[in-house]
Amino acid sequence: MDVNLGILISAMGTALGAVPALLLSNLSHRFKDNLLAYSAGIMVAASTYALIPATLKLSNMLVLTLGILLGTLTLTLLELLLPHVEADHRNHPSHQANPLLLITAMAIHNIPEGLSVGVSYASQFEELGSLVAFSIGLQNLPEGFLVCLFLVANRVSRAKAFLYTAFTGVIELISSLAGLQLTDQYLGLVPYGLAFAAGAMLFVVYKELIPESHGDGNERSATFAFVLGLLTMIFITDLSL
Repeated sequence: MDVNLGILISAMGTALGAVPALLLSNLSHRFKDNLLAYSAGIMVAASTYALIPATLKLSNMLVLTLGILLGTLTLTLLELLLPHVEADHRNHPSHQANPLLLITAMAIHNIPEGLSVGVSYASQFEELGSLVAFSIGLQNLPEGFLVCLFLVANRVSRAKAFLYTAFTGVIELISSLAGLQLTDQYLGLVPYGLAFAAGAMLFVVYKELIPESHGDGNERSATFAFVLGLLTMIFITDLSL
């Protein structure tokens, strides 16, 4: 897949996922939790079966460890320092969301996802960029759906909800291009960038997606959804590499 096309398709996943949210309402909390868990499974598989093995092939365990810890620490600091609100996907929210705060939260998540796509395309593994771009785009579909649905439920107009959600995809597009340009000019950063992206994605999974998918008594169905997402991405990885 062409680099620019792959980056664009990956970033567009958020906007595409938002479209059905404009048409649907009154979805069960179980359905939303299962979507979150499915996304978590995709991200874990993308990290452990694509980004981490590629890092080890290009470098060593020390680089992997440093990169993952740096990614985790960076996301921790961003969450502590940047004002934001997490999307609480309750059926009947009790307060009106501030779209700017939610966009900040999405940016915290989307920047490392975009970087992972850009860095993967800059690596020497021809199929890695397309694989990571596809996996990120795939998990962006339910992510965009849930964010747009959350905004609509908080009395944001459907047009604005779509635009806000699509804008988070633009943030991911910019970070993808930044990751591509930076590591393309400094190839020695590629393994660090891959490990950084893996650590940041695993942080999002464990800190945000899994706890939220288990927060309303849907642990069992969410667990099966997580495994299904994991298997989906492993299957795609097996076909691609």
